[in-house]
Formats: sequence, C-alpha cells, structure tokens
Amino acid sequence: MTTTSLVRAELARLTATPLARLAFIALMVVPLLYGGAYLWANRDPYAKLDQIPAAIVDQDAGATLDGDHVDYGKDVTKEAIDGGDFKWTKTTAADARSGVRNGTYDFVVTIPHDFSESLVSAQSDDPKRAELVMTTADTNSYLASTIAEQAGKTMRTAVSERVGKQAAKTLLVGLADVRDSLGDAVDGAGQLASGASSAASGAATLADGTGKLSSGASELAAGTAQLPAQTKKLDDGAQQVASGAASLSSGLATAQQQTASLPADTAKLNEGAQQVAAGNKQLADQTDPALDALSGLSPDTVTAAITKAAADRGVELTPEVQAVITSTVQAQLGDEQTKADLAKAKAALEGVDQLRDGSAQVAAGTAALAQAAPTLSSGISSAASGASQLSSGASQVADGTSALAAAAPTLSSGASQLATGAASADDGAKSLATGLTKLQSGSSELASKLDDGRTKIPASTASQRNDQASVISDPVKVGDDNVAAAANYGAGLAPFFISLAAWIGMYALFLILKPISKRAITAVRKPLSVVLGGWLTPAVLGLVQMVALFFIVRFALDLNVVHAGATIGIMVLASATFAAIIMALNVLLGSVGQFLGLVLMLVQLVTAGGTFPWQTLPGPLAALHFALPMTYSVDAIRQTMYGGNLGTAWSDAGVLACWLLGALLVSFVVTARQTRSRTLRDLRPSLIG
Repeated sequence: MTTTSLVRAELARLTATPLARLAFIALMVVPLLYGGAYLWANRDPYAKLDQIPAAIVDQDAGATLDGDHVDYGKDVTKEAIDGGDFKWTKTTAADARSGVRNGTYDFVVTIPHDFSESLVSAQSDDPKRAELVMTTADTNSYLASTIAEQAGKTMRTAVSERVGKQAAKTLLVGLADVRDSLGDAVDGAGQLASGASSAASGAATLADGTGKLSSGASELAAGTAQLPAQTKKLDDGAQQVASGAASLSSGLATAQQQTASLPADTAKLNEGAQQVAAGNKQLADQTDPALDALSGLSPDTVTAAITKAAADRGVELTPEVQAVITSTVQAQLGDEQTKADLAKAKAALEGVDQLRDGSAQVAAGTAALAQAAPTLSSGISSAASGASQLSSGASQVADGTSALAAAAPTLSSGASQLATGAASADDGAKSLATGLTKLQSGSSELASKLDDGRTKIPASTASQRNDQASVISDPVKVGDDNVAAAANYGAGLAPFFISLAAWIGMYALFLILKPISKRAITAVRKPLSVVLGGWLTPAVLGLVQMVALFFIVRFALDLNVVHAGATIGIMVLASATFAAIIMALNVLLGSVGQFLGLVLMLVQLVTAGGTFPWQTLPGPLAALHFALPMTYSVDAIRQTMYGGNLGTAWSDAGVLACWLLGALLVSFVVTARQTRSRTLRDLRPSLIG
C-alpha cells in the first residue's frame, strides 16, 4: 500500500456510515466554531462600551475662583454624558449604590461636594487634592471594573488638564504683568540712578565747601582766642584815661576855688603856674596817645590793631575772622551812645592839649596874669567845667571798653563753636557724598538687574498665553507610531485563537482518526510510508480547516491581514505541526498520549503569550514559553497578519518545522519497532485508541 492509498482508505473509513460522517463533520467544524465564534464575540468590545450601564452622582457644591462661581462637578458630569463613552445615568447616591449592588449599573462615579473647592484650593495657602470616588462590584464583571478604572483615569486627566490650563493661564498672565511692572521698575531705577548721580555731584561740591568752612572756622577760632586779652588791655587804658580826667577835673575845681585870692597871690601863682605848666605838659603827654587813639578809632583800625596784635604773637587772622571782628567792632562803634561818648572823650582830650598850651602861656605870662586876674579866674572856671566834662566822657569810654572786653570771650566762644559745627558739617557732607555715590552705583545695578530679569520673562500675547497654558496643562502627547498595528481587540487576539483552534482541530480529529494504520504496518512493513500516510490525512484536513478559518477571520469578521498568503502558510504549517505532535503522542503512548495532547494544549494556553506578555509569567512557565510550539505559531501569525518582521516569521516557521520533523521522527521510530512484532488486537482496532 502506498501513502496515497493509506490516506484514501482512512478518509473512506471516516465517511463509511452516516454516523461516522456526522462525527467527522462535527469535529471538522469544532476549530472553526472555536476560533470564529470567540473572535466574533471579542471582535471590538471597546466599540460597544457605550452599552455598559454606568451611573454618575454629582454632589459638588461649587466654589469661587477670582470672584466667579465655578462648578467643575457639573462640567465633568455634562462632558461625561455628552461624550457617550458609556451608558451614563445621572442619579442620586442611594440609587447608584443599590444599582451597582443589584447589577443595574456596572460602576458608579461620585463627585463629592468639595470637588470644586479642592480644585481651586491649588491657588490658596492650603491646597487639597480633589477626589473622584469610583464604586464597582466585581460581581457585575471584573473587566467592567477594570474599564471603570480607566474611565476614572480619563476623567481625572480631563479635569487635571482643564484646571491645569486655567492655573497655567493665570500664572502666565501674572508673569506678563510682572514683566510690565519690571519695565516700569527699570525706568524708575534709571531715574533714581540719574538723580543719585546729580545728588552725588552736589554732595561732593557741598563736602568741598564744608571743608573750606571748617578750615576757616578753625582759623577764626584761633584768631579770636587772643581777642579777650587785647580788649582787656584796651579796657585798662580807658580806665586810666578816665582816672586821669577825674583827677584833672578835681584839680581845676580846686583852682577855681583858689582864684578868688588870685590878685593877692600872684607871686605864688607864678610859682604854681610853673608847676601847673609842668604838670599839664606831663598830663598832655599822657593824654596824647589816648587822643590819637580816639581820633583814629574805627572798625578797620580796631581790626588792624587786633590783627597786628595777633601777628605779634605769631597768629595770622584770616580774612573771614577779620571780617567777623570788623563786623563786631562796627556794631559796637555804630551805637549812638558810644559815638556820643567817644565825641565827648575826644573833646575832653583835646581840652587837655589846650590846657597844656595855656599852662605854658600862663607860666610865660605870669606878670600879665596879675593884670588879667579876673579874666584868668573866668577861664579857670571854664577849664574846670571842661575838665568835668572830660572826666564824664572818659568814664563813658571806660564803660564802652569794659563792655567790649566782656563781649570778647563770647565772640571767642562763638568762633570755637562755629569751628566745631563746621567740622561736624564737613564730616556729614563727606558721609553724604559717600552714601550718594553708593546709592548711584546701587541704583544703576538695580536698573541693570531689573532689566535682565524683565528680558528673561518672554513677552507674549493673550493668544500665545492661551496656547502656552494648553501645553503646560497637557505637556506630553503620545503619538501613534505603531509599526505593526492590530486593527482592534479581536485582531489582537486572533493569532492566539487561530493557533489554539489549530491545536483543538487536530486534537478533535485524532479522536476518530487512526494515528497509523496497524494493518499497513503488518502488511507493508514500510514505516516511513505508514507514518506519512497517518500524518497526511490530518494534515490535509487541517489545511481545509485553516483555509476556512482564514476566510472567516478575513471576510466574515473583517479583520485586516497584511500578508494573506504568508498568514495562510503559517496557519497550515502550525496545523500540520500540531497534527504530527499529537500523532507522535498517540503512536508512542496510545490513549495516554491522546490525553497528554489535551494537557499540552492547556499548558500552552498560559505559556504562548497570546493574551498577556510572556514576561509576566512565573519563571518555570516563562521557560516553557520558548520550548513549546504554539509560542512560535502565535508570533509568526502576528508578524504576517500585522505587517511585522517577516524575518522573524521565517524564524518561527523554522522552529515549527523542526517540531514537525521531530514529531514525525518519533512516530517513525515507534512505527519501525512495531513492524517487527504485532498482536491480534492490532488487526481490529477500536474507534479510539
């Protein structure tokens, strides 16, 4: 018997009776129902999320932001209902809680009463995190609860974006205002720097002037220090003049009394006249300096005298000090009473000179005196009267010089105080100049720094700030750059369920197929032909199943397939490989091998990585991921179906081919051994086993 005849004989056996044909058709349809029905049910569940019942409870009381009332809870509720992502129902808290318990709602979103208040608190001193309460019940559906969590995250992102945009916009507007204010501050700082520069210049001039004032005041104080002593001497001289004038007045009065006996005492008068002449000469000699002093008495002469006196003592009076002295003396001499007293004193002193001359004439004309005794007596009376006036004037001069001497210490003390004050003013002016210089430097630096700060804040328009706020509130956008994309959820599961359907199809067929023909083993004794004959029958039937399943996936379910031919090839190769593996198990272990085929399918359900990434598997199962064949069929179908790396698909196909050849080799070895010994039971096998 040839391999082809073995295949025809096995197919004929499967369709020999109506019951056999029914069983054959049912088993052929199993993988189509499994793969097609499951993928149909899960083709695109996310497209029908709007049929999932959900409740939303808005308890938000609102808040005040920048003087306006805001109600973010109302906005979130409206956006959720208008968005239609789920079958939302706005209801009360009590209805929502009972509804999620009895299955009316799969989940409930509750917006607390302080939701808006918490959101706006970000701009206060006591910020609080807002909260959305998600109520779920896994008794309704665990996946529905998982979807609800994603819905909550979506709401949170939308609210965060809105609030973040508003906060960012407020911040940007504030920065724009700060930038404008900094511009004004820069202008003000520039004006301050300019004013400080002018003030510093004026302060420098003031400091220079106060320095000169301090120097002049010191010189004035030094010069006036000698003034009290000099005015004391002047006062002493005036007192002597007054004393001499008083003596003269007293003598003339006595002479007047004695002139009554003048004719009788002419001789004695001649002798007395000589004495008087001598005394008058002496008196005139004494009064001449006083007369000269009174004649030349003026502010300039007094100042010159004080200056000369100071120079004699090695002190040089400055023009300013001399001006102060001149002003003081001029004020004293300008007094009307002083002028009158000085005039009287001058007249009195001039009378002394006349007396001196007259005394000389009296001494020379004593003889004539006797003849003019009456006239002489009258003259003596007049002289007595003038001497009295001279005495009075000299007393007044003495009083004036005493007042000048008393005022001199005050003038000296004032000059010292002036020097001290001028020195303090000089120190203050210098400190002021230094401070204003620092102010000028600091204000210039302030203007520069403020301008630098202003330029670091970018200028923006209202439109730009709105765009910037949008970017700040949602700075990251996830771009879609899927190099090999599955169209929907069903397409994502298709490689796994196609592979699983191929295994289930082969497993079901081997419930009625004979792994190998034991009659052929006994009669033909050609192990290779027997093995190929036993394998080709399920392989051909698997090809039919996979092609039919491909058409269901591609056209009935409308799942996109990038490389259709390659996908069909991988599906057929996977089916043929699974047929060889299950056949080898049956050939090697019989009914136990068939059961192990079921166990191997269950292991590959979790290790193939068809739903979750294989990296999430426990260690031992992750190791089996790389050892079992369904891993490679799933990966290869993904590559060809989604338009991935065909090189990877070829590599996966190579692994499947190795499994195929390895399984056929096991079957060949076992079959070759069976050709050497057969039992009677082998000639009449049962339907299974």
